Amino acid sequence: MLFRSPLYTLSYNEETEQINLKMTKIYTKTGDKGETSLFGGERVAKDNERIEAYGSVDELNSLMGIIRSLQPSQKINAMLENIQNDLFIVGADLATPNTNTNSVIPHIAETQYQNLEKNIDVLEEKLSPLTSFILPGGTTIAAQLHFVRTVCRRAERCVVKLSHLEKINNNIIIYLNRLSDLLFVMARYENHINQKKEQEWKSGKR
Repeated sequence: MLFRSPLYTLSYNEETEQINLKMTKIYTKTGDKGETSLFGGERVAKDNERIEAYGSVDELNSLMGIIRSLQPSQKINAMLENIQNDLFIVGADLATPNTNTNSVIPHIAETQYQNLEKNIDVLEEKLSPLTSFILPGGTTIAAQLHFVRTVCRRAERCVVKLSHLEKINNNIIIYLNRLSDLLFVMARYENHINQKKEQEWKSGKR
């Protein structure tokens, strides 16, 4: 067993190399005084910078679920599904204090952000180079992707702020930085395949 709380139990299956989660109940009343537990059992205030960081990542993940419910292209949907799984790892990574040395807690590695870079390259092959800033918008899905990009940037800022206070896995910052770039390219791709013309920024002109 990795960790037990009133809400859930985490265990590790050595045969499958998978972390298993068993929920016990939805409400526990242990957070009624404004505290919550990190992996390992440490209690912290709910406005702790670490909680703010992984809470922002949770928000980011939930918004991706909304985008997938709108039925984006098959290529974008598959990418978003993989990212949602990655973001659970990001959350687990952020919820684990540096003092917790349990080796089976998942952590974001170079492989994950390198996959994002590959996805950017694949999508950009279909797009014309930008010659101006573009206004966020287009199709509903593209507009939502632009919006979730800004949430990703906020999550990144929260993680950077946390990194000034505690030692964290720096790959998380790199991952979120690449992800915001990918989300921008995804938005452009969705507009492209739906033949929705991008609106360029008109500097100082009315």
